[in-house]
Amino acid sequence: MTVAADPRLTIHPASDSNTRVDLEVIAQLVEPGSRVLDVGCGNGELLQLLAETRGVDGRGIELSQKGVNGCVARGLSVIQGDADRDLVYYTDQSFDYVILSQTLQATQAPKEVIKHLLRIGRRVIISLPNFGHYGFRLQILFRGRMPVSKFLSYSWYDTPNIHFCTIRDFIELTKEPDVNAEMEKAMALNAWGQKMWLNAPWWFWNLFGEQAVFVLKGRLSHPASSG
Repeated sequence: MTVAADPRLTIHPASDSNTRVDLEVIAQLVEPGSRVLDVGCGNGELLQLLAETRGVDGRGIELSQKGVNGCVARGLSVIQGDADRDLVYYTDQSFDYVILSQTLQATQAPKEVIKHLLRIGRRVIISLPNFGHYGFRLQILFRGRMPVSKFLSYSWYDTPNIHFCTIRDFIELTKEPDVNAEMEKAMALNAWGQKMWLNAPWWFWNLFGEQAVFVLKGRLSHPASSG
């Protein structure tokens, strides 16, 4: 399976070395002036980038008090909350975009979270690290230890990430009947933050992509479980 290139979409490497590359990519996928909810927004880096470059009406939800404090210090509208428990309180189609960046693997119930995102947002943008990258495979094969990288930087015993997945795993999840998401755009990024060949097969992305970004929308209205 391949994803056709969108000739209007041009992705550039991050202009600021301190900015995560996937955040730059996500910002360019958001239509200017949109209403955006950033779930697991951290210290508000993406929300601030979206406000400055896309003029969005941004809101955020973040689990850690430190992250919420950082967002408030930036003047952002963010509340403390848990993606696994609190998305149920958001109304259907209340945002143009709901974003989950590098957070899915840290949720207790990834499928239920995705279903809520598809219910809340007209479009959903998800970025995630790819546990199927060849570097991870080699670390396990030759070192016999759980992999560590700049995107998955924690040791196995103190990581907040509890559901590691590959690009292929995520794509298969979106096809499950109770998710049934339409994939509008997809891209994999290599170790240098560069967009990989768009028409490459999934197995190529799964082997060589360090992270991936997806734009989804719901095909059908599936009620998400609240528990």
